[in-house]
Amino acid sequence: MDEAAEVFQRLRSRLFGIAYRVLGSVSEAEDVVQEAWVRWQGADRAAVLDPGAFLAKATTRLAINVAQSARVRREAYVGPWLPEPVDTSVDPQVGAERGEAVELAVLLVLQKLNPVERAAYVLREAFDYPYDDIAGMLQVTQANTRQIVSRARKRLSAERRDPVDTAEHRRLLEAFVAAARDGDVAALEGVLSADVVAYADGNGMRGVARLEVTGVGRVARISAFARKFFPGAEYDVVEANGRPSLRLVKDGATVALVSATVGPDGIDGLYWILTPAKLRAYERSAHRVTGSRP
Repeated sequence: MDEAAEVFQRLRSRLFGIAYRVLGSVSEAEDVVQEAWVRWQGADRAAVLDPGAFLAKATTRLAINVAQSARVRREAYVGPWLPEPVDTSVDPQVGAERGEAVELAVLLVLQKLNPVERAAYVLREAFDYPYDDIAGMLQVTQANTRQIVSRARKRLSAERRDPVDTAEHRRLLEAFVAAARDGDVAALEGVLSADVVAYADGNGMRGVARLEVTGVGRVARISAFARKFFPGAEYDVVEANGRPSLRLVKDGATVALVSATVGPDGIDGLYWILTPAKLRAYERSAHRVTGSRP
């Protein structure tokens, strides 16, 4: 069993990365990885030629099943549903060969795909699995797998924008943080794109917008209002989902986390995570790599 645990621990980061991208949820991905561990314990491991392939397939199938049931639960969500953020500073690529499909905005677009499309895209684009391996995991033909990945790729490219470089992203975010901290609406307007859109995930929290907010003036005003909504909160820049993000901390607890997308004209998307359970999941994710659980 020690050897089984060692093998699983070595692959754990990758398994979490697969499940997290498919589900957009730290807590659900953690549950999937734990269930994969249970299945690994109960498997005839002597007959398993490739533990990595066995566990990747188990994790993928479990994640697809959870995603199918999660869709029903999310239909009852109050206001915009946003993916749970993850602290990638402890594990920069969340187990991926590439950083693909980990940014919050990209995960949100991924949720528009069905779970099988999502899994196929993640396995190919983030983890570089061969098409025949993906076909085996999804139990479809290789030709069908190629079609699924191609459709998903086209869907994402149609909805996502090319990101600016990290230095410019950080510069604009830090300018946004300084202006929001001071409640400076004019300065906020100066860093926002004309077609900026803001989303707030509060799941019915009082005072939180239940529809997306558009337009420079309106987005600037609600961003400035954060100072009154969270009086006395500290503002700092952290890493979440591979990008610099704004975190508001009050009395030692994270009360908001804001991810931004940036285009050539400034910040064009703001994603406010305010739901306490999602913020706790973000805080917990910082300890995921060093956690004691198999």
